Amino acid sequence: MPPATRPPSVTVVIDRDDDVIHTHTALAAHHPPSGRITLHPGPGTSSETGLAHDLLAALNKPPLLTGRFPGGRQPAWEAVTAWMTALPVTRLTVLRAHRLTTHRTMRLLELRALTGIHLTLVCHRPRLPAALYQALRTADYSLTTDLDAARRHYYGMPIAEPPLADESAGTAGRWLTLPALERLISYDSPRSCTDPCTPPPIIWRHRPPPVPLTALTAQKVAHRLHAATAHPRLAAAVAAALFTGASLQQLATARPRDYDTAAATLALHDRARYTDGCAAHPVPPWASVFLRAAACFTRLVSGEDQELLAAPGDRAHLLRVAETAKLRPPQPPAARRKGMVGRVEWDWRERQEAERYEAVPTSRVRHSRP
Repeated sequence: MPPATRPPSVTVVIDRDDDVIHTHTALAAHHPPSGRITLHPGPGTSSETGLAHDLLAALNKPPLLTGRFPGGRQPAWEAVTAWMTALPVTRLTVLRAHRLTTHRTMRLLELRALTGIHLTLVCHRPRLPAALYQALRTADYSLTTDLDAARRHYYGMPIAEPPLADESAGTAGRWLTLPALERLISYDSPRSCTDPCTPPPIIWRHRPPPVPLTALTAQKVAHRLHAATAHPRLAAAVAAALFTGASLQQLATARPRDYDTAAATLALHDRARYTDGCAAHPVPPWASVFLRAAACFTRLVSGEDQELLAAPGDRAHLLRVAETAKLRPPQPPAARRKGMVGRVEWDWRERQEAERYEAVPTSRVRHSRP
C-alpha cells in the first residue's frame, strides 16, 4: 500500500574506482532487526524474480515461497513488499547497482514507493550506466561520491525498538509443544459471513482460551516463523492459531478487513456456531507483524475478498511450515501412536475425542422418537 508520505529521494553513491571500502562499509551496515538491509545481488542473473529472491534472503527468509498460487506465478515481489511493510525496515542499500537492468531498477523504485524505504544504490563505476540513468529519470535522486556521506545513508538513524535476540543454537532444533495447536486440523466446518459482520470480543463459552505464550516462548516462536517461510499468509496462520486456538477452517474465514490494526483484534467467523460464534480475538504484540504482512500481501495479490490467512487447501503447506519451525501440538504416548516414530500427529486430540464418544454405552445415547 502506498505510504502516507512521499518516500525520500533515492541516493546514488558513485564508487569511481570500485574501492573495496565502499562494499565493506555497506555490508557492515546490514542488520535487519535494526531496519537496515544491504543487498548484494546474486551474480549471473538479470531476472526480476531473482532480485526478489535475493531480497527475501537478505531479510533472513527462505528465498522460495511454498504454497498454491494462481497461474503458477510465484508472488515474490508481493511477499517482499509485505514483509518490508510489516517489519521495521527503513533503509535498503543495493550494491553493484551498475549491473541492474532498467526493469530491475524500476522494481526497486516501485518497492520504495509502496513501502517508503530509503533506497541507496551503489554504482561502482565513474558514471551512471545507461540502464540505471534511464530508470532514475522517473524518480527524485541525488549523487554523492563521499564515503562519509554514503555511510550516513547506509546507517541512517537507529530505530528505538531494541532488536530481538536470536534463539541459541542449542534450543533452535528442539520442538516447541504448544497446546493451542491441538485444534489446528479440527474437523469443524465454520463458514465466512457473506454480509458485513462486526463480531463482539470473544467470550469463551464452549472451550477454554489458549494459554498466552510467555515472553520467551513468543520470542522463540516469532524467530522460528520468520526463518521457516517467506509466505506471509502461512506464517500469519500459524501465529493466529497460537493466540486463537482456532482450526484451519475457522482461520480461513478471516478477510483483510477482519484485522483491525488500531484495535489489535482479529475477527473470525462461525455463523453455524460450531465453536463460539463470530468473535474478535485480541492480537498479542508478537503476532502483529505477521498479521500486518499477511494483510498487505493479500491485498496486493488477491484483494479484500480473499482469505487473509491460509485456506483449507493450504493445509499441507501450513503443517509443513509449522513442522519446519519445530512447532507441534501435544503428542500421544508412545504406546498409542498411529504413525511412524518422529512424525507429528496433528489429529491426536480429534481421534481421542472420537474414541471417547464411540466408547459411550448405547444405553446412554438418546434416540429420537419416530
